[in-house]
Amino acid sequence: MSVLSGKKIVLGVSGGIAAYKTASLVRLFIKAGANVQVVMTPASKDFVTPLTLSTLSKNPVHSTFYNDDEDAVWNNHVELGLWADLMLVAPATANTLSKMANGTCDNLLIATYLSAKCPVYFAPAMDLDMYKHPSTLASFKLLQQFGNIMIPAESGELASGLSGEGRMAEPENIIAFLEADIASKLPLKGKKILVTAGPTYEAIDPVRFIGNHSSGKMGFDIAEHAAGLGADVILISGPTHLKPKKSGINLVNVTSAQEMYEAAHRYFGDVDAAIAAAAVADYRPKFPATQKIKKTEDAFTIELEKTQDILASLGKVKQKQFLIGFALETENEIENAKLKIQKKNLDLIVLNSLQDEGAGFGKSTNKITFIDKNFEIEPMPLKTKEAVAEDILNKVIQHFYA
Repeated sequence: MSVLSGKKIVLGVSGGIAAYKTASLVRLFIKAGANVQVVMTPASKDFVTPLTLSTLSKNPVHSTFYNDDEDAVWNNHVELGLWADLMLVAPATANTLSKMANGTCDNLLIATYLSAKCPVYFAPAMDLDMYKHPSTLASFKLLQQFGNIMIPAESGELASGLSGEGRMAEPENIIAFLEADIASKLPLKGKKILVTAGPTYEAIDPVRFIGNHSSGKMGFDIAEHAAGLGADVILISGPTHLKPKKSGINLVNVTSAQEMYEAAHRYFGDVDAAIAAAAVADYRPKFPATQKIKKTEDAFTIELEKTQDILASLGKVKQKQFLIGFALETENEIENAKLKIQKKNLDLIVLNSLQDEGAGFGKSTNKITFIDKNFEIEPMPLKTKEAVAEDILNKVIQHFYA
């Protein structure tokens, strides 16, 4: 899955012949999973129609400060600029580049650019002499000093009939440039993270098991967010209907606590961090039946034995890894969580209390408290599990880069 998936992109189109390529560019953004809003200069509409880009982007196209109709609706450039995760000006003509560099705010595209708080990329497109002109080179330099990112023009046949540098990068190359640049700046790029998720099933006989109500959603959300931040993720999951949505996640399916133990130790030595979000069974039947047990007795006793404590075993062999555990408690929550930190050699514990409304198994929300190895306590408000996953990964980022 592309790093552009889910990104909110403002595409600024200025008035050059290369504007015709923006139809393909918008299609590639949509195919990558991005949400695109197009802002056009008045001149750009001579080269590609707003209807084309609106149809492809599935959003209205903006080109003026207000719509010239009975309602005279204002197109809020500030909202557009703040909405975007990134802005791309393509094609960026010499005229538009000069306006961007000097703050000449005479159209909606420049107003949106000046309001943008996100990374801004620009793809120049002009004839070869214009591309090499000192004023254009000055615009390039100034815009990059502002922190904008230039997608260099390519060489080839130009609209003038000449051949040389100045041709706007092809849409496929623009997408590749953006993906590579974004990926290189992700905070967990190059890090390996192990995540455990879901329940474990401990067999009573071939058709029955001891399990719990864990859906695996918390662990999957953590894995998804870690992959979105650039990490290579090993996700060891017990039985669940969930599937990873992002690339960069190696899903390892297991069933029992013993299988999860073996898988966790197989990968733990090579990772930078491990987040144990699985709800692992504490006990398992000591003598699981090889055939289905018949209902013949009024009372039936199953002898249980302890499963191996995966988190404690990882804590014993921990070297450089940042180790995060979960604690689901119903009483004496803080004290029990502190004991787990010490007993299992954890760097951080994520405490859940079943006393908190909206927390626990099978819910889309969670309410957690962070407790680190120094026993510093940080309670968090009720949030979606996706937002909780983000908070947990922020702790990982802080560990590596604080």
